[in-house]
Amino acid sequence: MTIINLNGDMGESFGRYTLGDDAALIQVVKSASIACGFHAGDPDVMATAVRLAAASGVSIGAHPSFPDLQGFGRRAMRMRPDEVENMVAYQIGALQGVASACGAEVTHVKPHGALNNIAHDDADYARALARAIRAVDPNLIFVANACSQMVRAGEAEGLHVAYEAYADRTYDDAGRLTSRLVEGALITDPQAAVRQVLSFLDAGGLVTRGGRTIRTRIDTFCAHGDEPSGVAVMTAVRRALEARGTSIVTLPEMKL
Repeated sequence: MTIINLNGDMGESFGRYTLGDDAALIQVVKSASIACGFHAGDPDVMATAVRLAAASGVSIGAHPSFPDLQGFGRRAMRMRPDEVENMVAYQIGALQGVASACGAEVTHVKPHGALNNIAHDDADYARALARAIRAVDPNLIFVANACSQMVRAGEAEGLHVAYEAYADRTYDDAGRLTSRLVEGALITDPQAAVRQVLSFLDAGGLVTRGGRTIRTRIDTFCAHGDEPSGVAVMTAVRRALEARGTSIVTLPEMKL
């Protein structure tokens, strides 16, 4: 039987401000990447998301970012690799503490926003991320963009690496996520997302906006929980995959 993971970004509310529908998204994904307070989230929001994931049988991950609360972690920052390493370790530890207090466990790490985009190509950033994850817990799964420096860095550090593709973002011909400044970079139509996911699986890799196929393993698909379309997109994707006989499992069950 074919297996795949579906993951969603969650816990991205803050204080009195609510972003995304975590309670609905948790019903269709099998892994939750939870904001750790730097781009979104706070201790109460983190605890709520952890409890929701644990009660739903969904594996829990840290979603570290640049310290950019106002910009939702989507503004690039230049930092030394050692600063990146410490910043990521700090955020993983914060979620581990909250998860432990809730009787749950963190099993993966997935970089967010601009940090993720920079580390796609920047080997120094990618290695800093991998070192931070390994230093905190070498058993943590590194969720890394397919075809990125993060995949290489994670494997070089001996980590379990989950190759990630996006259900709701298009790709350029270099295998990078299309810039959000480009029209059509975000897929909000659920059926368009289904077509993209199935095309990736049928082609054995990423299919770019220009029609190029970049062959790669894909272990997990993501939809953005902060987008109003996120729940509908992931619901449609899950139904389409299950209709093909694909089993949707947690990241630890992928046996990476």
